[in-house]
Amino acid sequence: MTSVNNSQVGATLVFDVTEPAEIVLLIAAADPVSESLSLSSDGRSVEAVELPGRQHYVRAPQGRLTVTYAAEVAVTRPVPADVTEPDRIVALRPSRYCPSDKMAGFAGTLFSGRPDATATVRAIRDWVHDHLSYEAGSSGPTTDAADTLLDGRGVCRDYAHLMTTLCRAMNVPARVAAVYAPGLSPMDFHLVVETALDGRWQVWDATGLAPRQSLIRIATGRDAADTALATTLSGLLTMPELIITAVAGGDLPMDDHREPVELA
Repeated sequence: MTSVNNSQVGATLVFDVTEPAEIVLLIAAADPVSESLSLSSDGRSVEAVELPGRQHYVRAPQGRLTVTYAAEVAVTRPVPADVTEPDRIVALRPSRYCPSDKMAGFAGTLFSGRPDATATVRAIRDWVHDHLSYEAGSSGPTTDAADTLLDGRGVCRDYAHLMTTLCRAMNVPARVAAVYAPGLSPMDFHLVVETALDGRWQVWDATGLAPRQSLIRIATGRDAADTALATTLSGLLTMPELIITAVAGGDLPMDDHREPVELA
């Protein structure tokens, strides 16, 4: 049953498949109250097999593939469990888009000497926010945090990768979370950062474009390689159309973006 007090999210993805393809989709909300997912290729139904981590595996035939997802998500949801030791270790390691081992000296020069880890993370978040320009189309699928640092511009994934990299370089465990973001403009999938502080995962958004209290988790990982909305395993395709909706269940909260918030 739909409740006006719950958040509503959805996505429509259109792919032009020029060679039969294997695709993994990561668009389903992590903890929905209810949801629907339908796929069709030139009017014919296509099966999606759900895998662990709310992933959906699709064998797409040649033609135009349309994916439609909708979900209702409770406004109040349980927050994640305490940070585990294995998760902490993974969140300290360099990864594909977050080469933190290359930035230790740079990060130390800018951010050492803070009184605690929370102050360090806050300083990193503010620095990334102030030193990058948000510019659609300014980065590509191979852009990593080092590229973003040199270029000085990017989109949400670039902000998240750079902040994650600098946190790890300062020995603060950090990971990324793909989310639906009510209030985001222009509307799109969004990527934010989670840091391990005092045994809990706290969420940060260096873009400052949407209130964190209303974010709806899709997936969590080391970087965008783990959280991409669509991964092509084989075949050839393009995605000419992407429509995202995310409507909060109630008024959007105020968020100054400088204090820790936990993401459900």
